[in-house]
Amino acid sequence: MATTGSAEGLRSPADVVKKITVWYIVMAAVFISLGTLAIIEPMVAAIAIVFLAGWLLVFGGAAHLVTAFGGGGTKQVLMHALIGVLYLAGGIYFLTHPLLAVGTLTLVLASVILAEGVLEVLAYFRMRKEGASGWLLLNALVTLLLGGLIWVHWPSSSEWAIGTLVGVNLLVTGFSRLMFGLAARKVIRPAA
Repeated sequence: MATTGSAEGLRSPADVVKKITVWYIVMAAVFISLGTLAIIEPMVAAIAIVFLAGWLLVFGGAAHLVTAFGGGGTKQVLMHALIGVLYLAGGIYFLTHPLLAVGTLTLVLASVILAEGVLEVLAYFRMRKEGASGWLLLNALVTLLLGGLIWVHWPSSSEWAIGTLVGVNLLVTGFSRLMFGLAARKVIRPAA
């Protein structure tokens, strides 16, 4: 019986990188496609996000309830049970009232964006003597403007805010992944 060499079946690093970059580029195309669709139909994307969040809350609530009855002290059991019930209630609300949940998420999103803008202004004042701190202030002002626009135009901003922002995020993520994948392929081409 003949033995095979130990190196048989191993691939060169360039082959492995090529295979990985193919999947990276494919996933980039998926991100770009989903981002484009979310920007074209932001309300459909927002409802999809609400359903995703609803199911995640339901599963998270169930996990907390299982954890609550897994042992521990009374305080731990009560805390996990309370969190589990709140998660379940939120998840069921999202799943049974998706349009209201989109409005709720939009208000939460506006609040988070406004809070981020305020924190960035505070960070600017702490770092204004450092180089390029003007960019931090510009980012803070744009963030405050975006959060303010969503907040002031609520509830009508619910129709576009979540879906559009997620779509832009997916689009940017897709393009950055695409450029990274193409650059990695370019780097390994001479090595192969």
